[in-house]
Amino acid sequence: MSQSKKKCRQYNVDYLKFGFIPSLSNKQLPLCLICNKVFSNDAMKPSKLEDHLRRCHPDKLDKDLKYFQTLKENLQKRPTLDKMFTLTSQRNDDGFRASYNISLLIAKSGKPHTIGEQLILPAVEEVIKTVLHKPAFDIIKKIPLSNNSVQRRIDEMSDDIENFLCKYLQTTHFSIQLDESTLPGNEALLLAYVRFIMDQNIHEELLFARTLATDTKGESIFHVLRDYFIEKEIPLSNIISVATDGAPAMVGRYRGFISFLKESVPGVLAVHCVIHRQHLVAKNLN
Repeated sequence: MSQSKKKCRQYNVDYLKFGFIPSLSNKQLPLCLICNKVFSNDAMKPSKLEDHLRRCHPDKLDKDLKYFQTLKENLQKRPTLDKMFTLTSQRNDDGFRASYNISLLIAKSGKPHTIGEQLILPAVEEVIKTVLHKPAFDIIKKIPLSNNSVQRRIDEMSDDIENFLCKYLQTTHFSIQLDESTLPGNEALLLAYVRFIMDQNIHEELLFARTLATDTKGESIFHVLRDYFIEKEIPLSNIISVATDGAPAMVGRYRGFISFLKESVPGVLAVHCVIHRQHLVAKNLN
């Protein structure tokens, strides 16, 4: 036979005359208003509550109900440890939120990350002291904007945007544009942009920028793209068109990037990038 569940005693408002209220953290446990001690649920009996008052607080036996009501109100007004932690955490969250928002503004402006400490925080401090007439130290110290903090915020926001974009591309068709460029250090960089429809609007985003470790041949470019799609779990079949320049590494009939892509996505549409066409035309203008 299964054992019967243990009966859980409930608090009664009449227990206030013994100096007890339900615990703030657990309503099934009695809390003494005088010594702030919490007892087990088994102690939720008038006889046991009265016995505690008589043994531990004999000087309070003659106190009326109004006295215990006053103690109860004072206890409820007193900030608990949980409330203090919650309030502190909320203030810290506001500071971190401001740090992320300002870091986003720095990233959009293209300014050095050190501008946060060198200009933005001093400007905020001046506004708080001069316009709001409040001490600025407590507010300023909650907004981390050091060089490393700004860089870390930008990297975190970038990763979050990339994850959201990749998850969306896993379930929709899109066009991709590839462009290979050479950096001053003679390093080859592959840029990939995607264009897709979201909420009935056309969006264009930078998907990735990866260095080509070996060479700039069409096969190497295709392997970089394929490895990225495998890593992000994006099906190659979701690509409906691809735009490139007219370089042989891209449009070569046998060893070009597009030929390798068509082996995996036979129906993909390959077009010449409009921007590259405009650039070629501009070179021939007077």
